[in-house]
Amino acid sequence: MRILSGVQSSGRLHIGNYYGALRQFVQLQDEGEAYFFIANLHALTTVRDPKQAEELTREAAVAYLSLGLDPKKAVLFRQSDVKEVLELNWILGTVVPHAHLERAHSYKDKVAKGISPDFGLFAYPVLMAADILLYSADAVPVGRDQIQHIEFARDWAVKFNVTYVPGYDPQDPEGKEKGHAPGILKLPTARIQESTAVVPGVDGQKMSKSYGNTIELFGDEKEIKKRIMSVKTDSTPVEAPKPTENAPLYDLLKVMLPESRFKEVDASWRAGGKGYGDYKKLLLEAFHETFGPARQRRQELLSDPAELERILQDGAERARAEASRLMQRVRRAVGIP
Repeated sequence: MRILSGVQSSGRLHIGNYYGALRQFVQLQDEGEAYFFIANLHALTTVRDPKQAEELTREAAVAYLSLGLDPKKAVLFRQSDVKEVLELNWILGTVVPHAHLERAHSYKDKVAKGISPDFGLFAYPVLMAADILLYSADAVPVGRDQIQHIEFARDWAVKFNVTYVPGYDPQDPEGKEKGHAPGILKLPTARIQESTAVVPGVDGQKMSKSYGNTIELFGDEKEIKKRIMSVKTDSTPVEAPKPTENAPLYDLLKVMLPESRFKEVDASWRAGGKGYGDYKKLLLEAFHETFGPARQRRQELLSDPAELERILQDGAERARAEASRLMQRVRRAVGIP
């Protein structure tokens, strides 16, 4: 099984990235052939400072490695180092219905939040689909809010195959029945980690760099404490049971604490007798217990930039080899020498 996913380098990585994606990546590298990339081309929709773009890309790579991704097991690379993705982006875009892009949830959500509705943001799902289809991914670990992107990738892969592969039958995409041809573009499936697919931010919305409500994985200790102590709560008295609905502090504790420890917290939360401040201190302790080793590893990686670049170049070479094979078939199919 080939597994592929990536994280956009548009800001400092936060605990939502970890529990919603990165932790799962580290686990999946032992389950199949894993390809994980830093989506620095996608990041250009919001990051317009070249020095910052380069720094954030490097930070994302360091984060992957600090949190346990093993470059001997998984292919780790920068999206921009595999130029074939831009070629597939264009070719795939020629069969993408305009109406699909108009109803993309992520586009409408970001525009509603005040992000400029430019072409890059509008066509974002096409590049995401190219990222997935270029490596013939079987499974794509994503958050629940990203399922639509996988559905788009599947729909557009079918449309491309129907258009350019004689004998392709959408009901038999692998061409197992007599007279049917397998598609050039493989149909991926989404792999969701339901329990932590959406991690709340300090304001109760989904944790996102775009909303400015994150708790950074590798931020300054004082700022991390400030963020955690500012997690949104209501005015329930100390002695009263606390609500479990629309309660970001409760949800964050559920995400970060081991199951056995959270059962104790859940019981005291529902019984009353403790204030929100106590639970925030517990969340801060859980943060340092969980990410302390990774924060130390990050410092070691940052002290050896040449080794980091070697790892990324090696990953790009392995990714390009796979991408090149797929694009040869795509070019032949559409009539490009």
